[in-house]
Amino acid sequence: MTSFISAWIWSERFWLPENVSWADLERPPAGAEYPRLQHMLCHAFPLAVGVLLFRLLFERLVARPCARILQIQAGAPRRVQPNAVLERLYQSNTCPDTRQLEGLSKQLDWEERKIQRWFRIRRNQDRPTTQKKFCESMWRFTFYLVIFIYAICHLWVSPWMWDTRQCWHNYPFQPLSPGQYNYYVAELAFYWSLMVSQFTDVKRKDFMIMLVHHLATIFLITISYGNNMLRAGTLVMCVHDASDIFLEAAKLANYAKYQRLCDSLFVVFSISFFLTRLVIFPFWIVYSVLFESWQIIGPYQAWWLINGLLLVLQTLHIIWFYLIARIAVKAIFKGKVSKDDRSDIESSTDEDISANGSKNCQTSKLRDSNHTGVLNGETHDH
Repeated sequence: MTSFISAWIWSERFWLPENVSWADLERPPAGAEYPRLQHMLCHAFPLAVGVLLFRLLFERLVARPCARILQIQAGAPRRVQPNAVLERLYQSNTCPDTRQLEGLSKQLDWEERKIQRWFRIRRNQDRPTTQKKFCESMWRFTFYLVIFIYAICHLWVSPWMWDTRQCWHNYPFQPLSPGQYNYYVAELAFYWSLMVSQFTDVKRKDFMIMLVHHLATIFLITISYGNNMLRAGTLVMCVHDASDIFLEAAKLANYAKYQRLCDSLFVVFSISFFLTRLVIFPFWIVYSVLFESWQIIGPYQAWWLINGLLLVLQTLHIIWFYLIARIAVKAIFKGKVSKDDRSDIESSTDEDISANGSKNCQTSKLRDSNHTGVLNGETHDH
């Protein structure tokens, strides 16, 4: 049964071009090596653990001291008075409505305003500190910068960067280079580490979206390595890492309260996002995978899957750029990048709270729907 499932998952008719088998890829010419998925996975999983441990050291020994130099303090939030009844409701509903407030007021013999204040302070307890968000962004900024520099150094001397038709000549019998292997293992280990750390990092409203994103990224990296589509794969990863450097840099400036630098970096991020994901990616990489590969090797079943995923990704790029452009326009004409209230500390005073107990919660949700959460929201769009 196990062998049947394995044969079905790794069907040669699906993953490989016509007249090519997995056995063919296990017999490379002398002095060459073809990708072996088991080999990469055996290195990627332990490396992912190493990445997690290195991140902890980096945030403690590098990012946190940098935050203190920039006067970004941890700032422990105010604690609420322990109350089992309110805590039990908070676990299921952080913003009680008017009817619930009235019931709690009668049950606890508290004024509704006091209950509202309790929930407001309790929500602030769960909000991450600016220092924590700064450390997370500094880690991602460092990784994207280092891995992008490594990718450029590798791709600059690779013929398929300048002539994408080289991605398909003699495919899939293309030898694996050390640069390709190191790049793939590093990216896969990084995204496996993000899968784990997402459960301990700052919690966001887009938690499930990012979980699906990381799973999809891991899936694409794995299948492109498994069927030796490494040349196109390295181009895709490099293009996506480029703009993320400026996004994380803008977040760092935002947390450090350098607003002008933040606005400038965000505009640079918007321009780089447009160039890499709406120009280079569709007209250079997707064009090659869609048309040049058709001309040179012809379509096969996995070819349709991979191109379909790339086109879906391009659709997301268009949607993301529309949202990013709205913030960039505000940064240019109004002089300040929009914030995302998902992680901001609620600072409303008691006088700001109306008789309607759900007003603040509704207002917060409305603000969330009007912002994209690109800076404080920790949105990762790869």
